[in-house]
Amino acid sequence: MKNPLLSRRSFLKSSVLATSAVTFPFISTRNVLGANERLNIAGIGCGGKGKADLTFCHSQNIVALVDIDHQHAAEMFDKFPQARRYRDYRVMFDEMTDKIDAVTISTPDHMHFHPAMRAVRSRKHVFCQKPLTHTVWEARTLTQAAREAGVATQMGNQGISAPDMRRDAEVVKAGALGKIKEMHCWTNRPGRYWNQGLGRPTGTHTAPEHVDWDLWIGCAPWRPYNPAYHPFAWRAYWDFGTGAIGDMGCHLLNLAALTMDIRDPSKIVADGVGQTKETGPTESHIVWDFPERPEQPAFKFHWYDGGRKPSQDLFSGVEYDTNGILMVGTEDTMLTHYSGGGELKSGRKYEDINAPRIFGECEDWHQCHYDDWLTACRGGSSALSNFDKAGPLTEVVLLGQVAMRAGTEIQWDARKMKVTNNKDANQYVSKTYRAGWEI
Repeated sequence: MKNPLLSRRSFLKSSVLATSAVTFPFISTRNVLGANERLNIAGIGCGGKGKADLTFCHSQNIVALVDIDHQHAAEMFDKFPQARRYRDYRVMFDEMTDKIDAVTISTPDHMHFHPAMRAVRSRKHVFCQKPLTHTVWEARTLTQAAREAGVATQMGNQGISAPDMRRDAEVVKAGALGKIKEMHCWTNRPGRYWNQGLGRPTGTHTAPEHVDWDLWIGCAPWRPYNPAYHPFAWRAYWDFGTGAIGDMGCHLLNLAALTMDIRDPSKIVADGVGQTKETGPTESHIVWDFPERPEQPAFKFHWYDGGRKPSQDLFSGVEYDTNGILMVGTEDTMLTHYSGGGELKSGRKYEDINAPRIFGECEDWHQCHYDDWLTACRGGSSALSNFDKAGPLTEVVLLGQVAMRAGTEIQWDARKMKVTNNKDANQYVSKTYRAGWEI
């Protein structure tokens, strides 16, 4: 089995060679589109979040639908009856590479990277749900491959397109908070939607006939079918999901993504309760240290989940919501939410702050997030959460998971993509893929 910790340079070299030798002869002549021409889109993952992704792309030609569970995907099959149906995205690419322009990927976290890389190697535009990938190595590798392929990309952290979030960011960019010292994000997950702190599911179960369990497992270590995993609670398990931090971290860091160059922390410390070899903790507090950069002072990022929240002293007099964001600066503090709509601790109003509109306006922000990507696919400006932004953001989120699983403070060398003070922690930076799914 190949070791996924091959160097980024050698991986991308082999990726480019593979693309040149195999993919280019089958590239669609539709790769360059007119401003009003409809895209041919394949949906990989059509149930759950995939339904939303495809629905928001309904103005385009949905030409292929891929899902390992055709019963779970039935609603989208009915909505787009003209689309060809598949269980295996690899078969879809083999048969339809020259007929598609772009893909949406809405699979469990562990199966984001493989179809995304296949699409990038085929020079197809990619919309991928959050977190972008399952490991730090995958995020770095996919980001660079997409950049070199020149494809339009977007991650599914829709809150970044919300008008109130954009306005929050414009106020921060205008200097209303001064220099940023700290950021705090928290969520009510796990516990509300799924449980963590679990062992491996027990009991003997047979996969339903409508579920291709081997394809669901994909590149992950083999596990017998269990209804504890499919169709939703997989998020709790390290082998398939990324826990609360992976589920909500990419959303709640939207304010930082719009206002700061949030990437490459130097140190991460994680404190959790109840984690097991199989799943994440029932509650946690993780702290990232980011070094000083040009035009950006050193700052700390705090993450809380499972009921933990930041000190009320940071913004007294207000009840913290179930999912929230605090950005603490030298001049003021902002309290805001998943889709924005913040307030300032000083009591100042946004209308009294000279904050130019730099992110544009949008009414239906869920639709705007997809339209942003579709415009980029046609040669317009890059989407707000393109992989050059989403990749480093995903690395930050997943490094919190690395620290949690390692059980120690980790010191991070971003250039070498390596934990320097605990060599055992590096096993969580990447993973070894199941036989037949090697990269």
